[in-house]
Amino acid sequence: QVRLVESGGGLVQAGGSLRLSCTAPGSTYRLNFMGWYRQVPGNQRELVAEITRGGSTNYVDSVKGRFTVSRNNAENTVYLQMNSLKPEDTAVYYCAAGLRSANYWGQGTQVTVSS
Repeated sequence: QVRLVESGGGLVQAGGSLRLSCTAPGSTYRLNFMGWYRQVPGNQRELVAEITRGGSTNYVDSVKGRFTVSRNNAENTVYLQMNSLKPEDTAVYYCAAGLRSANYWGQGTQVTVSS
């Protein structure tokens, strides 16, 4: 079992920035996949950004050019730098990790963007 610990959510005005962090403390699993999902009440959870151990990234179209995902393999940590935030980015953001896909989940962190 892998425990994921998230931090960095909060309230920000439109146009502002936030940085989310997620770490898997003490994990010895090879987490090839790490990424971020988000969910708004009543909607399905959607993939926001993902990154492989080798550094390949993928983003949902709505955040391209605004969000950047990165990771530190030695520390089993993944980051999501969110710039030019919009009210429609408001959601609970979840960190996910696994061998090839999202097998393990964080507890979620609220991001609220005010207009």
